[in-house]
Amino acid sequence: MKKGIYVLTIDLKSQKNIKIGSLGKIKFEAGTYVYVGSAQNGLENRIKRHLSKNKKTFWHIDYFLKGGDSDISKVLIKESPKSMECEVASAIAKNEEGIPHFGSSDCKCESHFFKVKDIQVLLDRLKSEFNMVEI
Repeated sequence: MKKGIYVLTIDLKSQKNIKIGSLGKIKFEAGTYVYVGSAQNGLENRIKRHLSKNKKTFWHIDYFLKGGDSDISKVLIKESPKSMECEVASAIAKNEEGIPHFGSSDCKCESHFFKVKDIQVLLDRLKSEFNMVEI
């Protein structure tokens, strides 16, 4: 079982108000978002779960994906320790708009979910700086 981190690229087709678990209702503008996560008990299974349409809502990202009008367009992965999840999220936070407390309830990061201005620039950066691989 591979352990590692992943980044999901998600396209939201239209503006939505989505209830995100205990965070409550949040207004999301149409556009491209990225979610940074980790899977220390099976990277492939976690990715398959996120790509599945039929699942229980457990993580913040589950609520967003269930909210409709959103599709995962790309997945990047890297075999790594869990700590790299926060390193990647912190690097993204320097240039992108984070959704406060989204996906970061188990760490000190402000967010692990970001609205992205230029997805290709970010993907190139993740591949070069963190050696992430698109699957």
